Amino acid sequence: MSVDQVDLAIPAYGGALDIHVTRLGAGPALVYFHPADGFNVDPFVLDLAERYTVYAPHFPGTAPGDPFAIHAVRSLWEVVLAYQEVFSALDLERPVAIGQSFGGMMAAELAATFPGIFERMVLLDPIGLWNDDYPVVNWTAASPADMPGLLFHDPQTPDALALLTIPDDQEEMIESLSRADWSIGCTARFIWPIPDKGLARRLHRITTPTLVVWGENDRLCPVAYADDFVAGIPHSSKVIIPQCGHIPQVERRLELHAAIAPFLS
Repeated sequence: MSVDQVDLAIPAYGGALDIHVTRLGAGPALVYFHPADGFNVDPFVLDLAERYTVYAPHFPGTAPGDPFAIHAVRSLWEVVLAYQEVFSALDLERPVAIGQSFGGMMAAELAATFPGIFERMVLLDPIGLWNDDYPVVNWTAASPADMPGLLFHDPQTPDALALLTIPDDQEEMIESLSRADWSIGCTARFIWPIPDKGLARRLHRITTPTLVVWGENDRLCPVAYADDFVAGIPHSSKVIIPQCGHIPQVERRLELHAAIAPFLS
């Protein structure tokens, strides 16, 4: 599918930095919060762009061409405030929100800080909570050989292999790996050593109807956290996708659409 794509740079936080936003598709507004390795126009995003105008803010430092924007940010709180300024500048009034992993945490932080900012919210295997009985795996310390098993229930499926495949062209390979590493570094700055910055004590502030979706076999962020999010967020429910790891939009894309479509409609 071919969709019109526009990349915007919106001044934020008193002009301290630009928040880059990719806009694509047509329809009602939907904000997509990307995972730790940055935003990519993948098949799931293209599916969304068939029904929505998708706005994807790039976490500072992860946007192509502006890697040093991360140096203008001192705390996660500043990014939350900057994102709200960007949505206001774009005249986004109560859009739908979808966030995956790190992006799920960002969406939840915004919904807790600005109750009612979203019409509906879908969180896909979000991080942001911590329980010693089922700890989140520190992916920044995991070996590359372990990552496929942490991310996918079955790393050998075609969609998983497509995501994990390194480009054959050497320049493309270097650019792809460098960008992913830098993006993970930018986001990890506000997560580890423990991905718990007090979100559990703010979840009760969320007034947005929320659907929590989790891969049953998530080895990176265990499925038990789905109950923790639902217990903390009023007006929330959960869907557990079987035979699925940490990235349901890749490993079980059709099942994910089937799960979220009734909720979003």
